[in-house]
Amino acid sequence: MASSKWHVEQRDSLSSESPLSRDLDHAPETGSLSIVVLGASGDLAKKKTFPALFNLYRQGFLLPDEVCIFGYARTKITDDELRNRIRGYLVPGKDPSPEQLEDVSKFLHLIKYVSGSYDSEDGFYNLDKEISEHESLKQSAEGSSRRLFYLALPPSVYPSVCKMIKTCCMNKSHLGGWTRIVVEKPFGKDLESAEQLSTQIGELFKEPQIYRIDHYLGKELVQNMLVLRFANRLFMPLWNRDNIANVQIVFRENFGTEGRGGYFDQYGIIRDIIQNHLLQVFCLVAMEKPVSLKPEHIRDEKVKVLQSVLPIKDDEVVLGQYEGYRDDPTVPDHSNTPTFATVILRVHNERWEGVPFILKAGKALNSRKADIRIQFKDVPGDIFKCRKQGRNEFVIRLQPSEAMYMKLTVKQPGLEMETVQSELDLSYMQRYQGVSIPEAYERLILDTIRGDQQHFVRRDELKASWEIFTPLLHSIDRGEFKSIPYEPGSRGPPEADKLLLEKAGYVQTHGYIWIPPTL
Repeated sequence: MASSKWHVEQRDSLSSESPLSRDLDHAPETGSLSIVVLGASGDLAKKKTFPALFNLYRQGFLLPDEVCIFGYARTKITDDELRNRIRGYLVPGKDPSPEQLEDVSKFLHLIKYVSGSYDSEDGFYNLDKEISEHESLKQSAEGSSRRLFYLALPPSVYPSVCKMIKTCCMNKSHLGGWTRIVVEKPFGKDLESAEQLSTQIGELFKEPQIYRIDHYLGKELVQNMLVLRFANRLFMPLWNRDNIANVQIVFRENFGTEGRGGYFDQYGIIRDIIQNHLLQVFCLVAMEKPVSLKPEHIRDEKVKVLQSVLPIKDDEVVLGQYEGYRDDPTVPDHSNTPTFATVILRVHNERWEGVPFILKAGKALNSRKADIRIQFKDVPGDIFKCRKQGRNEFVIRLQPSEAMYMKLTVKQPGLEMETVQSELDLSYMQRYQGVSIPEAYERLILDTIRGDQQHFVRRDELKASWEIFTPLLHSIDRGEFKSIPYEPGSRGPPEADKLLLEKAGYVQTHGYIWIPPTL
């Protein structure tokens, strides 16, 4: 149930030393809060943005006596029509409880809808009028309220929408309030277009007002990376080229483009997944220890490691396209757009010289998962002759079934001295029973309200990431780099596995399968 009482109980239950407690205590809570979802009638808003806001409301982070949520889009519909469109996305399952239905009803009454175009002042002045009426109703002093604009829109309209917000809907920040914008990926298609987009938005808003969202940074196990690396003495001396043979960061889907072929074909798997999601994970695995947990200190280290990445070599890339992809009528008959890619990154610094980082993503594969796989080097002087069983690996399963486990060699129970590979396992569903793991968008929207940019992409970080991949992407766009056909439901092109063995030195474990523990 959403209530102030729940909110107080949650805050009281947090340790006074907890970072979350400190965040809550220092969050700006004066003035009303207006959240505007631009593109409110689109799929992203219905499936991700509004459900995340609902969950924050249910947990007491959005208080009904402070917040109003505005939907804005070109579609001419009423408040109730928007509410009915998103109602079914708020509670999973077919049989919600009476308490859940009551929460849904209360939340939906916080939502208002404003119709207007994305490049006309009339609609945005009307939106500003509605926001101002809400602020007046909540008796906020002029300019002391908070305004958050979430652009659930294609990047092509970002400049015009940002211009309209700047012209028509700004709060008076010098009086104690703020105006912030959240922009979704993709941030351009290459270095030039990304820089152009950043310049256009940067001319209107200061960097602390811009939140470039990458939902992978909100995932629970991604958020755990800094704690794992820098709060455990066990890992600190091992996390380097002396001990680690290679690192894999993998994203797999067991379905194809499913009606999104025309959209996907404009970008491909590298722009859609690798250049943003997987590269952000790479930064957290490879970066040096920041001076503190302040957002700028963390983002400084991410930029440094991105700037240390060497140019990608052609012979360390494998592209694939699943058979049947071009059967989609929205996909060009001769499309070379990759639906699969394996790319090796090499970092030129003292910690990682010589260690390959393998970024791999694909659609229509044999499984659905995302994980980080850190493979350690062979044990020198192996007296047990157990190398054939595989190396030690530390695996972080990002989705589904969040877990982390260490693959170790142990003695097989019995009278003989035989070895077998097993694991030390932390499976979240078993260890944290009854604990709800928040969706990534919930965490990131809450961070935006709090003004914490730690898990958002800074402009120089975005620029550095595009510098790594733009030469390869231009080569693909010119048709100089061909995608290899692969069978749907397979591991992808066999050439990708060959690349891991020959160029990355990956040693595959044979006969071992990780089985998530049962409750």
